[in-house]
Amino acid sequence: MTAAVTFDNVTRHFGSVRAVDGVDLKIAEGSFFAMLGPSGSGKTTCLRLISGFEQPTGGAIRIFGEDVSAIPPNRRNVNTVFQDYALFPHLNVRDNVAYGLMVKGMAKAARYAKAEEMLNLVKLDAYGDRKPGQLSGGQRQRVALARALVNEPRVLLLDEPLGALDLKLREAMQDELKALQQRLGITFVFVTHDQHEALSMADSLAIFNEGRIAQIGTPEDVYARPANRFVADFVGSSNVLPPEVTRALGGPAAWSSLRPEALQVAPAGGTALAGPVTGLRYLGAGTRITIAGPGADISVIVPAGTALPQMGETIGLTFAPGALHVMEHA
Repeated sequence: MTAAVTFDNVTRHFGSVRAVDGVDLKIAEGSFFAMLGPSGSGKTTCLRLISGFEQPTGGAIRIFGEDVSAIPPNRRNVNTVFQDYALFPHLNVRDNVAYGLMVKGMAKAARYAKAEEMLNLVKLDAYGDRKPGQLSGGQRQRVALARALVNEPRVLLLDEPLGALDLKLREAMQDELKALQQRLGITFVFVTHDQHEALSMADSLAIFNEGRIAQIGTPEDVYARPANRFVADFVGSSNVLPPEVTRALGGPAAWSSLRPEALQVAPAGGTALAGPVTGLRYLGAGTRITIAGPGADISVIVPAGTALPQMGETIGLTFAPGALHVMEHA
């Protein structure tokens, strides 16, 4: 499959800070790709390197095979949707969407026709005469999307565009963004620190930590088979087990991951994992039970309505063969 974006040993230093430190990456054409990581991990800097707002200290960045190191942002076939949307408050929605076409010199009638087409795409065709201040957060997000898409970019960059929305609206917009990407078939590169967003929307994702990529894969691969302790701990919530516990559970003497939903509560006798209950945390759809297990605290998630043990009560935990994932690296 053709690579829409390629990083070859890319670095970006700010003085002594290695914001991006030797990143190799290929983003497939037509994919929904997420860059996920904590604040300061390098994901946003990588997005800015693709857009041209930052220049690499070393390495090469190619967009559809073309080295873009010497190409300014306005001449790259990419557009960015920012977290704050960056709409012009004095312009109405139609003029906001058409602004990039006006800068390119497109005639008014043609750019307005194109803007209306994009507003229809994002379900805002009746809002062209309104100002951004008259719109909800979700509507402003759609305007920012339409403004980016009207230029027909081959790659759309999204810099945490849902971060300012409340939970229910954010979840609805996740579905809309995914459906829009599938309909258009263009490459979306999405930066987020929200693991649930990345897992639910992306075809593949890169997990960033301290300027480097800790793992690349499909959401299923990264969640079920984390490469190291950082990924296991950051993506979802996992029981990260030290080598001596892994060995006691029948694995090799190596770090391993055991997801809470893969465990079941059992009587304490005869189980390899047992200990007193140290925590009960209600999650709505279920409850997280934590025990002081042998060598590590262990959590299990049980469905809502399940009879719960008492704090301090000793319980056992069991898991199916194959649920214990031994990690490649510590």
